[in-house]
Amino acid sequence: MNFLINLKDKSKVFFKKENIIYLTLIFIIFFVDRYSKLIVINNFNNSTYYINDFINIYLTWNVGIGFGLLSTTSMLFYNLITTLIGLIILILFYFFIKSEKLEKFSYSIIMGGAFGNFYDRTLYKAVPDFIDIHYNNFHWFIFNAADIFITLGILLLLLNNKNVAKN
Repeated sequence: MNFLINLKDKSKVFFKKENIIYLTLIFIIFFVDRYSKLIVINNFNNSTYYINDFINIYLTWNVGIGFGLLSTTSMLFYNLITTLIGLIILILFYFFIKSEKLEKFSYSIIMGGAFGNFYDRTLYKAVPDFIDIHYNNFHWFIFNAADIFITLGILLLLLNNKNVAKN
């Protein structure tokens, strides 16, 4: 019986108005990422689309983690990494629930992007990356919208922790 009372109390914490707003943000980011990937997958599959001197759209399939690290042809290793990423997302969700305003916003942005890439890893067995930033012959790593959100969220967390450490 205590378990049910405890669960009811915890659900009140989870379903606070603030959390619902941030959960909505997670879903919006997820759908923005999905929409951008579907447009590229359906329209730019085997070609490079020139935007300007610094940005191209070029679809590539990333079977590794960020920046193509740990790319492999081993399905066992791929599935292990995907499971680890899923566990990290669960840990992020725990931190999301326990955090306050700016941190909660940062975790929301990270999780929206992480869910987008995780969805692709499970659906396609790879993540579609397509934003190619370059200068002359130097090309940065190709990335996607989810990667942008994850990076922004991490930067916000780091800046917030830097400001907290100063005070």
